[in-house]
Amino acid sequence: MNTPPPLDVETLRARLVENGPYSALDVVTVTGSTNTDLIAAANAGSADRTVLVAEEQQAGRGRMRRSWVSPRHYGLHVSVLLRPVVTARSALSWIPLLAGTALSETVRETTGLEAVLKWPNDMLLGSERKAAGILADVVSTLDGMAVVLGVGVNVHHDAADLPAGAGGLPATSLAAEGAKVDRGDLLAGLLERLSETEAQWRGGEPGPEVDPRLLERYRNLCTTLGRSVRVEFGGGRVLEGTARDIDEHGRLVVRGRDGKRTPVSAGDVVHLRSAER
Repeated sequence: MNTPPPLDVETLRARLVENGPYSALDVVTVTGSTNTDLIAAANAGSADRTVLVAEEQQAGRGRMRRSWVSPRHYGLHVSVLLRPVVTARSALSWIPLLAGTALSETVRETTGLEAVLKWPNDMLLGSERKAAGILADVVSTLDGMAVVLGVGVNVHHDAADLPAGAGGLPATSLAAEGAKVDRGDLLAGLLERLSETEAQWRGGEPGPEVDPRLLERYRNLCTTLGRSVRVEFGGGRVLEGTARDIDEHGRLVVRGRDGKRTPVSAGDVVHLRSAER
């Protein structure tokens, strides 16, 4: 397979900064982690809606401290600095779910693939194969609370070159699922959809509860609902039951074997059986 072309930073800036909603956008050839770099930029005073993209990321981070590594030009590695004014810090937990919604909707429109979400924010394709992950870091800066939102997507990777995956899921890519994608178009579409989704969230004077329309968009994409699941909290704590709902706070509501409903705000979720849709 030929090496994919690099991103055209000037075209991206023209679309997303000069004629779009973002304040700044940079593309670097290689870095350790775009989230780590943008956290430093946030502390140095970078503006709301600053974007950093890396062609190659060598020390990317995922949930549960999992690594995310990809060859140059094969994936999307993008972080966005957001500075929303919120009534409660707990409201910020909605940002990665909004990003998952924007990503899955963009992939569906761009590729025709049936992208779905494993709660809270892993994007799956095909038969339970992970193609993307999202990580949000909350940062306290001199200019107030900020969130650095990182998205990593496997785009051009061959199936044989992908790792085993995480959380019991094999990995895949858009190309491995049969989609031919221009990374620049995919990135621009994702950032535009993210801006629209996040602006709708901000417009509702964001608190712990979210706009019902955004919640419904997320629910419609969440393949965890209706499944028998195991939630691993760490320290040996486990909850098994059926995923019944996503509540207005973005928590996964699990009905345990004793019939009790437990809202889960954080944990590693394993799908045990198919959704009961």
